[in-house]
Amino acid sequence: MRICRADVALGAIALLLAGASIPALSQDKPESILPPGFGDPTPAPAPTPTPTPRATPRPAASASPRLVLPDLERPGTTATPAPSPSPSPSPSPTETPDQASVLARYTLPAFARHSLARVGASTGGGLRVDAFGKADGRVLQKLMRRLDTPLPSRWLHIGLRRTLASGLDTPVHVNGADFAAERAWLLLRLGEPVVARSLIQDVDTENYTPKLLQVAMQVALATGDPAGLCPLGEVIDRYDDRTAGWALARAMCAALGGQTEQADAAMATIRRNRIATGIDLHLAQKVLGAASRQGAVTIEWTGVNQLTAWRYGLAMATGEEIPDALYATVAPWVTGWRATAPMLAPSARALPAQQAAARGVLSNVALVDLFGAIAAGEDSGSAATAVASDLRGAYVDQDRADRLSALRALWNAGDNPLDRYGRLVMTARAAGYVTPANDTAEADTIIASMLTAGLDRAAMRWQPHVARGTAGWAMLALANPAPGGRIDYGDVDAVRDRDDPSHTRARLFLAGAAGLGRMSANDAERAAKALDLRIGAINAWTRAIDAAAAQNQPATVMLLAAIGMQARDWRGVPPENLYHIVASLRATGLEGYARMIAAEAVGRV
Repeated sequence: MRICRADVALGAIALLLAGASIPALSQDKPESILPPGFGDPTPAPAPTPTPTPRATPRPAASASPRLVLPDLERPGTTATPAPSPSPSPSPSPTETPDQASVLARYTLPAFARHSLARVGASTGGGLRVDAFGKADGRVLQKLMRRLDTPLPSRWLHIGLRRTLASGLDTPVHVNGADFAAERAWLLLRLGEPVVARSLIQDVDTENYTPKLLQVAMQVALATGDPAGLCPLGEVIDRYDDRTAGWALARAMCAALGGQTEQADAAMATIRRNRIATGIDLHLAQKVLGAASRQGAVTIEWTGVNQLTAWRYGLAMATGEEIPDALYATVAPWVTGWRATAPMLAPSARALPAQQAAARGVLSNVALVDLFGAIAAGEDSGSAATAVASDLRGAYVDQDRADRLSALRALWNAGDNPLDRYGRLVMTARAAGYVTPANDTAEADTIIASMLTAGLDRAAMRWQPHVARGTAGWAMLALANPAPGGRIDYGDVDAVRDRDDPSHTRARLFLAGAAGLGRMSANDAERAAKALDLRIGAINAWTRAIDAAAAQNQPATVMLLAAIGMQARDWRGVPPENLYHIVASLRATGLEGYARMIAAEAVGRV
């Protein structure tokens, strides 16, 4: 059973299974296509003792190779997209040399220091600090590095972002700074540079490792903030880095600090020695010119065939418009960077913001606020302004027919599924204002729109007004927050009768219902046989996520759920994987995510 687009090391996943056992199926009776123990009551998660504070470990000197700016164009070479950061060893903490220890007391008092034993925001993720449990940190790092983004599920993206940003205990066998770097690098690839920056800032510079230094530079560029490179100077000195990128960064930081003569001298050396040339040098010169308010640099994009993190970050910082053709050369997650870039005009962020909202980067509130700013602007002739006008009608029109007319105009967003789903996020609360009624042609879309923002109780008002087996009915059956909602074989059969010949929606509906524990074992097995769905199939990934759930590791479950959802869209997600994802999230106390992911699955195919 295919579970990923890229090659995910099953050997690495298997390491998570140390000590876990999966009961064998009896061969004295016909083999069941359900997993062992299906239908048994889900035990309450075992209480976790309150962790005691750990001493702040200090990283030992890293033996990593010299840092290299990943995407700076050098003379005679071709620029390439930024690779993932080089893994650095995660040594056992050792004592900081006396001299560094003494200096640290003057630069950062003890009460203000951050512990590497726990990195991230203290609240906001809804997870316990020990949510990784006893999982091996080396394996978790490898899984993060191999995870292919973006994810097909908006709700899984939201759950993974909150997990990565949460204040969590550093797992065993990894250095806390290295693990923070891996988390931040994954956040960048999810299109979440602002969240990645907050995570990086939770590590004191005295504890930086080479890997964290690399990721910190990428974060500064992704947020269009070259000044974010300046506090890293002492870290660069520590690792004796002399690459072209850092040479330019030092010159820019000197200018930003008001040291104009030092900056000019540094740039003269760079030009004389041809350390950097071309567009990369010109963009750095533009930063210097903006900082010193002396001279103007004209940027010519002619002949540039690759947009890199360096070029993106400096162009954003200086207000330089990047040609649309260059955005086609970058990874999809850059859409999230653009959507959250405050230096861009609201109208320039409109399309990236819709797509980022569809993926989970932006909320309904953030998207509505953005289009409110567009409506208040002066660019009255733009397409974004027309969308903002329709959005205003959808929210403020009191007449039901007028509101539905405005919603239809917004939902007609062309053929791109990502754009259309972004419009559903945009209208989530406006859809909640529509009075439920029988025979409403847009009922399925209204329900799907509300559920993009988690408005499950508001959506349930439509339950008496939608026909059994429709997409809207199926979404409500899975998203229902009331305990005890049962789904039987006839319900699955009704969805199948209204589905296309591939029965994709019916199979995902069955997987979601079974994972939520809303079907009896007999009904689930009967429906699974009718749909040729073996949700009890076992492989390395199912063993890993089931073991993580059994050991009450919600953060590990969330990461493995993303590994099991490596597809371009929901039609590529195996229903068997959806069953294990939903069941494991529910078993670790994350039922809200489980319900929303299951409902999203049947609404997006």
